[in-house]
Amino acid sequence: MNKSHIFKLSAITLALSSMVNAHADEFDSPVFMPSQSDFGGVGLMQMPTGRVAKEGEFTLGGTFNNEYHHYTVSLQLLPWMETTIRYTLVQDLLYSGDEGFSGQTKYTDKGIDVKFRLLEESFWLPETSIGLRDIGGTGLFDGEYIAASKHWGPLDLTLGIGWGYIGNSANLRGDKSAGRDCGRDTTHSGKGGQVDYKRWFTGCAAVFGGIEYQTPWAPLRLKAEWDGNDYKSDFPVTQKRITMPQDSQVNLGALYRLGSWGDMRLSYERGNTWTFGVNLKTNFNDLSTTWFDEPKTVYASTKKEATISTTDWQRVKEQLATNAGYDDAAIYISQKDDLTGSPSAITIVGNQTKYRNRSEAHERAALVLANSGINVDEYRLVETSNNQPTTQTRIDAKQFAKVANHEYVNAKVEDASSTTTPTSVQGRQVANKDNDFDWGIAPTLQQSFGSPEAFYLFNVGVNANASYWLGNHIEASGSLYINIYDNYDQFKYQGPPPDGTDLKRVRTLVRSYISDNPVRVDNLQLTWMDRFGDNFYSQAYGGYLEMMFGGIGGEVLYRPMNSNWAVGFDVNYVKQRDPDSQFGFYDQERQFDPSTGRYFRVQTGTLTGHASLYYTPQWSLLPDSLLKVSAGQYLTEDKGVTIDFSKQFDSGVIAGAFASFTNLSAEEFGEGSFTKGFYVSIPFDLMTVKPSTNRATISWIPLTRDGGQMLNRKYGLYQMTDARSPWYSRKVTN
Repeated sequence: MNKSHIFKLSAITLALSSMVNAHADEFDSPVFMPSQSDFGGVGLMQMPTGRVAKEGEFTLGGTFNNEYHHYTVSLQLLPWMETTIRYTLVQDLLYSGDEGFSGQTKYTDKGIDVKFRLLEESFWLPETSIGLRDIGGTGLFDGEYIAASKHWGPLDLTLGIGWGYIGNSANLRGDKSAGRDCGRDTTHSGKGGQVDYKRWFTGCAAVFGGIEYQTPWAPLRLKAEWDGNDYKSDFPVTQKRITMPQDSQVNLGALYRLGSWGDMRLSYERGNTWTFGVNLKTNFNDLSTTWFDEPKTVYASTKKEATISTTDWQRVKEQLATNAGYDDAAIYISQKDDLTGSPSAITIVGNQTKYRNRSEAHERAALVLANSGINVDEYRLVETSNNQPTTQTRIDAKQFAKVANHEYVNAKVEDASSTTTPTSVQGRQVANKDNDFDWGIAPTLQQSFGSPEAFYLFNVGVNANASYWLGNHIEASGSLYINIYDNYDQFKYQGPPPDGTDLKRVRTLVRSYISDNPVRVDNLQLTWMDRFGDNFYSQAYGGYLEMMFGGIGGEVLYRPMNSNWAVGFDVNYVKQRDPDSQFGFYDQERQFDPSTGRYFRVQTGTLTGHASLYYTPQWSLLPDSLLKVSAGQYLTEDKGVTIDFSKQFDSGVIAGAFASFTNLSAEEFGEGSFTKGFYVSIPFDLMTVKPSTNRATISWIPLTRDGGQMLNRKYGLYQMTDARSPWYSRKVTN
């Protein structure tokens, strides 16, 4: 450390010490909140801290300087686990030397970071975390660290140890004569994207630290850090001999908060480089909306008793739809049976399309039925999905009257109700299910990030769909897609690509289906569904099953009532649709692409399917989470396992990630080494002013490849039977 560095640190320390003396009482200062680093995730600038954000914190960020543009998505998935996805455009390098393939696209690095909190802060102990940076990319920025942070008045102090990229200055351990990385193996296995755990916590190691100061002016905070990296192993330096000199190991920065929804950052790093950043953020636990809903029916405590023949059952049915969300319900009346002891009941059978909060739906339906004036012992609500009964809720009429009249403190509909497996419906039918036709129009977005041809590939369009039920078990349905705009004309992965793979092109022909077909029939199929026994559901289907494949298939699901697990099996025989024909299929496996002069292979017929286990852990470490594990054969005939983990937040937003590991080698699979992706599922009623059970899903796929690809089936029985043990609708905020 030279004298100029000592002078700078001394000046900073003196200035901050005087600020602490003036503002040592934390009640005199604005509340301290963790902020994002240049790489995404809570940190200082280049260095991480021991802090994590509040659970559910979601941040979109961008950081820009002369060498790198970082685009990040960071999510505090669990109270103790932070996750970050990062795309880095290296400004001085192109994606490849083949200008005809990647053009002027900047070299794009994809990375995944995780941080685990080990200790929460207490009076004596600092908040302490261990983290891994860039565990799923090509290793440009991979490093590991342990960091501890302690809050003191307006100051937050951090001290840590870093390895790899974070510790390349080797001020703690490492022999730089063994190479820029102190002998650490920095090559990546396969085609990138794999977890190279063998090099974790090896090579150079360095101590780093820093101070974050919350000024008396709430929007402004200042940062200073001692950098653990020397930048001699950065990609532009090693690949293109571009200099990234470090004139100072002290980085200085300022952050300005833009209310509760974002911030801007400016820092001076390495003693010679200005870096600018911006973040947009929200919290998935705190999202809510105001609904302009139908007023809840007012309970009529004194009402004239009605008879079956004098009741307007069509009006009751309409009220059940508009006020309680039971769409096109059938209604039955059963009389008391003195021989069997069966109570008299009004039973409704219908699909719940409005309320994710089933207690709200149950109370509203019971109010409508109670006000009908029919004197019965029970109200029975049979919820269906695709005409198949999933649950039966029995509400005691006398007990519900006490609830509706608020005869005791904290009265709620659950006091009068119980939900069980559906039984056969008894009684006289007084209202019929009469709407077998349905249709809809919805916008669609398909996207992919980080491909060689363009950083962002996408298409937007409109999907028009219609369905008709032929009885209670057979549905005829179809959908037409109209493409509004796309840039998939830049996607050139048609024939065998530069990475040498020669798999059947089950997904990488996507350009031919999207860009070259502005109007196409996405789906046209017959589906049969049924429930047998108490816990088994099944479906069979045939036709044009998705954009790229058609065939026949079926699924069986075993799902016990109120159980936190289920198991399912699906099997399908499919062929690849010919993109040059709306209704044709490929009949020759070997195809020629005149635009590239290359031959490629397609799927002319195969079996695909999986055995799947669904499990919602009842552990405090993994609250409100779902784990799905599927094993079987994929579309390009590779075999393996897909693991899908998702977490639901208080608002109902679901964030998840999946990865497929098959018997393909990394070389056979190509760039990325294996299929992986991330998604966020958002309830419609967070984006509208009306309650709804529908969802919109946004997904991020790092690269489109052919290995580990599943058939996109129209229906999945697990989500269809969610009412049996609610997960997709278990969290509601309004």
